[in-house]
Amino acid sequence: MTVRTEVIIVHGLWFGSWAMASLARKLEAAGLVCRRYSYATTGDGLDQHAAGLRQFVARSPAKTVHFVAHSLGGLVTLRMLRMYHRVAPGRIVLLGSPLGGSVTARKAAKVPGSEKLLGDIRSALHRGYGRIPPDRDTGMIAGARGIGLGLLVGGVGGPGDGTVALRETHMPGLADHITLPVTHTGMLYSREVARQAAYFLRSGGFEHGPAC
Repeated sequence: MTVRTEVIIVHGLWFGSWAMASLARKLEAAGLVCRRYSYATTGDGLDQHAAGLRQFVARSPAKTVHFVAHSLGGLVTLRMLRMYHRVAPGRIVLLGSPLGGSVTARKAAKVPGSEKLLGDIRSALHRGYGRIPPDRDTGMIAGARGIGLGLLVGGVGGPGDGTVALRETHMPGLADHITLPVTHTGMLYSREVARQAAYFLRSGGFEHGPAC
């Protein structure tokens, strides 16, 4: 059977595709066909990760290709779409991606051994990546439960998901933005996050209301 629409799921820093299995199952239960991309997050820079993602996407036979990307994975996805233009149309859902750069990463850079901890991706995390594709609906799901890595380095500088500050998830060009009561890692296991992601991929917007 030919797949007409596919969702590419991209993990974040220090994770692998295994970390996205729960989210993939929830999206598949909602009727979406998913593939998970895996890459060595600290082993290369943003451009190299973007090139690897492009090769992965190129193997899709689908006419419509959506992306659901967590944290650093969002920066990789946005960079890939800027570097390579012949990618099937679709929508993007970002999960806690630090578009405005990561305070946590900049603070962590002062910790001894951080060069090995963050590797070649360190500069991208410091700067962020705020170029939203003008031809793709892009939505952001941000977390508001502040428990995470940021606590170990002095906080994220305001409300956030414990690793990424809410203000770091806002950027002109986003089609929609929603904040849910989840942590940075917890959003990967949240039924509501998966439901909202599926809703956005189908409609181009999130379902704002009492349930949110």
